[in-house]
Amino acid sequence: MMFDVDRRTILKGLFRGAAVGVALPLLDLFLDDNGTAMANGMPIPVRFGTWFWGLGVTEDRWKPTKEGPGYDIPPELMPIQSYKDQISILSGFDVLLDSKPNLPHGSGGIGIRTGVAPARPELPAPSFDVLIADKIGFASRFRSLEISATRDVTNSLSGRGNGSLNPAEVSPINLYNRLFGPEFADPNKAEFTPDASVMARQSVLSSIADQRKALEARVGARDRERLDQYFTALRQTEQQLAMQLEKPAPLAACVIPSRPADTTPENNQIEHVVENHKVMAHLLAMALACNQTRVFNVNFNNGASSLTKAGSTISHHQLTHEEPIESRLGYQPESTWFVERCMEAFGVFVETLGQFREGNGTLLDNSLIVAHSETNFAKQHTIDGIPIMLAGRAGGKVKTGLHVAGRGSAASRIGLTVQQIMGVSVDTWGEDSMRTNKAISEILV
Repeated sequence: MMFDVDRRTILKGLFRGAAVGVALPLLDLFLDDNGTAMANGMPIPVRFGTWFWGLGVTEDRWKPTKEGPGYDIPPELMPIQSYKDQISILSGFDVLLDSKPNLPHGSGGIGIRTGVAPARPELPAPSFDVLIADKIGFASRFRSLEISATRDVTNSLSGRGNGSLNPAEVSPINLYNRLFGPEFADPNKAEFTPDASVMARQSVLSSIADQRKALEARVGARDRERLDQYFTALRQTEQQLAMQLEKPAPLAACVIPSRPADTTPENNQIEHVVENHKVMAHLLAMALACNQTRVFNVNFNNGASSLTKAGSTISHHQLTHEEPIESRLGYQPESTWFVERCMEAFGVFVETLGQFREGNGTLLDNSLIVAHSETNFAKQHTIDGIPIMLAGRAGGKVKTGLHVAGRGSAASRIGLTVQQIMGVSVDTWGEDSMRTNKAISEILV
């Protein structure tokens, strides 16, 4: 039997007397001649995300000695050795304080994400993932997704500033229901009916425009600034809702996953956190494949890491301060064990995205991920040379498998570079000594 085939084609048949439909995979005939875009000219989407782990590394056991491609793998990087060609190491990039205090477990992560040395342990400006989401987040159901493998919704470095944070989802079941619950529109289904509740919510948001203008006329400058921030978020919500009223384009890599078991850790025992992260990483990867979001933030553990090991009540944080440096080894062996588990978890995340085929590449190839900690050596809360890694090729815009040494330059260079790669129109970024116009050219294709 002959019939026309395109990405909306669903193979139909009967199974035990019931009609069934099976979506086709992303076949070559759906793509252009290079396998890098859809046949209709639409590009395969590029996603952006962050991956955070707390309490840094032991620098001389993590930082490669060789720069450029083919970097060496020190002991604390051994867990990512299999993914070396997909991961670049950025060392020697500093958070510059300009006489502000070094806020333990605060200054480093916030400085990297906002390009600003904070005076208080809160976001003083928008994080770069938010600025990127402003550029690319409108084309998906969720502007961004934040998840935490620990049981702490405040474990987040994403937000629009003024102390606001985008709360993290901590439960795989809740994440599954949010992504693939009743409001999920399967892009590979032939039929599509707009959700009446979405239509109602959009109508409510649209109806308050006049009231907004009246309110803004009555308040002072600071309140107008807060209202502008609030209504900007509402406009973005409205855009997301409008998108949900249109039939989504077919996505062959999108397959609705099975409902997960509840792996949310009751405490922060690392064995449970590792499993929670693994399940949520798979759900997130499927959300990306189904175009539920194009921006994400993953937090493996929190800054002042409360992770514990089975059979012990001593936290990772306690160990970094209380465990002596073993004179024969030259480092803290129990603290290092936790660093290695964090590196293993990042390897799992990279591998998960690499398992989803898209065109002539993978979901990982069509993503750009910034992984970082909030300190270098946790025992001393150092914020010079905070460990940073990049993964993914951003759809061919980025080289991978490099070691780039920053030699004390501002860590805000990372934020500027990834914003420019993702299409944000920005020439300089950051404040005071963190202000920079120098992208990291070594990683650019």
